[in-house]
Amino acid sequence: MHFIYKVIWIIRAFIYGVFLGRFGFPGYIGPPMFIQGWKRIFIGKRVRVFPGLRAECHGEGRLFIHDNVSIGQGFHVTCMGDLHIKKGVLITGYVTVTDIEHEYMSVDSPILEQPMILKKTEIGENSFIGMGARIQAGTILGKGCIVGANAVVRGVFPDYSVIVGAPGRVIKRYNPETSSWERVCEVEKHSQD
Repeated sequence: MHFIYKVIWIIRAFIYGVFLGRFGFPGYIGPPMFIQGWKRIFIGKRVRVFPGLRAECHGEGRLFIHDNVSIGQGFHVTCMGDLHIKKGVLITGYVTVTDIEHEYMSVDSPILEQPMILKKTEIGENSFIGMGARIQAGTILGKGCIVGANAVVRGVFPDYSVIVGAPGRVIKRYNPETSSWERVCEVEKHSQD
């Protein structure tokens, strides 16, 4: 039975390679899925995407999922620019990532009919995104960031930050001088010395 699953994965990988901009092998995308802009999605090697993917590339938007990324079920990603999920990232279930905001200046027009606003969004390598988190347009996560479950994140966050809450805020950072994770006030104290 295990052999049959491997054969099915290989066949799917071949099919994805034909339709996507790039699909690295080995890799896996579990059905069901909804994909808009197939040729503008570039997936590296050893990428695992569990069932329920919804990926939308609007206009000239391109999605880059780098090598060795694991994405949990129910992942929703939308992009209008180049959105990068860098190597080694772990995204748990029901996470949303976007580089698009909807304009709402005209109260007489439905928001769906108003312009979309592009804001660069990127997830740094070896980061972890907790269950149900929302990574909003304009978010830049540095390397090794940890985003807590159900956090709503917007902004630029330095390498090795622990981000929690809604709105997301940094509560800990890794201090290379002490080789430990420290509360933000402790990290700031060390950097002033």
